Amino acid sequence: MGRVRDRTRDCVSDDDLLPLNAVLPWSVPAPRAGRDWPLATDPGTARARWTALLAAREEDARAALFVPSRARTLHTAVAQLPGQSTGTGRLARESGPAPEPVRVAFGPYEERFLLPDHRLLDAPRPELWRVADASQLFLVHDPRAAALTVTALLPFGAGAGSRVHPLFRRPGGREPNLAPGLLAHLADRYGRPVAPLDVLDWLLATARPAQRGREVRLPGTYEEWAAGAALGRGLREVALRGRGAHAGPRPRLPGGRRPWVREALDLAPRGALPVLSYEPGDQALRVGAAGVLAPVAPAAWDAHSEGERVLTRWFRARVADPAAEGLAAIGPRAWPREWTSDLLALLTDLALHAERAAHCAEFAAEGEKKGDAIGGADLRAAGVLPVPAAARRPATVLETREEGPEGQFALL
Repeated sequence: MGRVRDRTRDCVSDDDLLPLNAVLPWSVPAPRAGRDWPLATDPGTARARWTALLAAREEDARAALFVPSRARTLHTAVAQLPGQSTGTGRLARESGPAPEPVRVAFGPYEERFLLPDHRLLDAPRPELWRVADASQLFLVHDPRAAALTVTALLPFGAGAGSRVHPLFRRPGGREPNLAPGLLAHLADRYGRPVAPLDVLDWLLATARPAQRGREVRLPGTYEEWAAGAALGRGLREVALRGRGAHAGPRPRLPGGRRPWVREALDLAPRGALPVLSYEPGDQALRVGAAGVLAPVAPAAWDAHSEGERVLTRWFRARVADPAAEGLAAIGPRAWPREWTSDLLALLTDLALHAERAAHCAEFAAEGEKKGDAIGGADLRAAGVLPVPAAARRPATVLETREEGPEGQFALL
């Protein structure tokens, strides 16, 4: 009778494919705001929404603007988010200034400005805030997406069932979130040092959807490992958009090609959703009645996320939503110049990502045909698997003081 695999122990078979959580053991569900209005497309709008909330003096009026949920009401008592200095009193009697908005990732291609107040957010995942700094990277596994994504910002906006795997368990790039002994085993097998960032790059290039979520094959030779990590590094450079300690200069399209505004965009925030069209011959993106951007790569126009064109989603977040009510209906009065710059950068990112992702897919498909791999049996024999239970839990982080509910000191 064959050995029965204990899925509750490590969910790893003895074959060549490993589940993602056998490589990056600690993960948490993706952060969730629970309401739309604390996430804005610009910091001024985020502050204006806070001001409008506090301008409602009557509790019923303030509650209607706040949009209570099972997790948060005007009387919910929670601690500060790690690294933030917001109030911890009941929102029903809050009268202070708006917390300084922080930039967060919102899905694989966008960013938002978040009011970082624990009282506003249903599930912000404080354990991620404790380890978020310039050295940290977050690998996001969204079951709806075709591939893993990486960000240097806290990842909001991921789909239901998504999980976030920090690269490091402690601030300052300390204690990699990897199966204990994995780096040493890979270095011994390849005869070269292996860094945590190398593992992340390999995962970006080769991890593929499977019944168990995401699976990855670890190659048996250094040559294949180095080639795959280099491809993943290209994806990471695009995804980080020049942010964080692990990001270099923002990548550019080859040959000096980049999109420009050929005809100015005539748009207004909270206006009608512009009609988008694409002219393949001129590689021109037409925005509404007047705006023209070119050259725009076909891959940028064709990019989709969650079944919708990425560019359509981008504009939808910045113009009127007929269903928007309360604080979510507050937006800037004019089209910020930064939005046009962000759009041009997005067009470049989409084109670069599509090109590099195609190379990664080809490489991964070729690798799956090869038999030489470091699989579950090999890692068990080396003592890397099963992953200890402690490696699947957050580390104790005491670098910062956190104020508890109603001004009490938070004990971690």
